[in-house]
Amino acid sequence: MNRLKEKYLKEIVPSLQKKHNYKSVMEVPKLEKIVVNIGVGDATTNSKLLDAAVADLEQITGQTPVVTKARKSIAGFHVREGQSIGCKVTLRGENMYNFLDKLVTIGLPRVRDFRGVSPKAFDGRGNYTLGIKEQLIFSEIEYDNVVKVRGMDIVLVTTAKTDEEAFDLLDELGIPFRK
Repeated sequence: MNRLKEKYLKEIVPSLQKKHNYKSVMEVPKLEKIVVNIGVGDATTNSKLLDAAVADLEQITGQTPVVTKARKSIAGFHVREGQSIGCKVTLRGENMYNFLDKLVTIGLPRVRDFRGVSPKAFDGRGNYTLGIKEQLIFSEIEYDNVVKVRGMDIVLVTTAKTDEEAFDLLDELGIPFRK
């Protein structure tokens, strides 16, 4: 069993149950899934960039990404409907906990001038979105093999009903929030 999942079951559940006065263990919010998304706007002119992004995302998450397509045409961005413009991976279960552990212990500390993630990036329904400026913070990515430095969005989806509950859950899971 993953170290983070074990910590969740043994320490975090009882602590959150006590703090928020939940009557049942099933009321305690939990991490449902993590969605990692890379938008590749340059893919309209050079399709090799999309292949590189897919390869990077597969290395980072250990799962095959899904290529995302444009839903409608936007002339200003030279994008046609159905054109490939990015890739994403949805992580659940064991993979999700492994990725979160890797993000918190290895990835985020490698960000330049890192002072913690913003506590304001909740969506009002208990989900948290985190933007990363470069994929090089992950140890799987070799600097010499990078075609182009690009960022990614990481969305942590929880079963929490409010942002406060989600904040407490993610804080206990080890997400380094800015004080």
